[in-house]
Amino acid sequence: MASNHSNLSKPPRIVSCPRCRTPVEWVEASRFRPFCSARCKTDDLGAWESEAYRVAASEEAPLSDESG
Repeated sequence: MASNHSNLSKPPRIVSCPRCRTPVEWVEASRFRPFCSARCKTDDLGAWESEAYRVAASEEAPLSDESG
């Protein structure tokens, strides 16, 4: 007895919008994934642009290449 898995599909993964935490289906049809909307996507980009978000750097990493 062979089982037919072609009709069975996994339910889409649900993720939270990184900006507003609204549930978003992780499917190809979700144009702004992982964001819920163009507004959240734009707001997030603006936060990076205005340096509201920052990537932490190691204290040991030199900020300039000064020889001396």
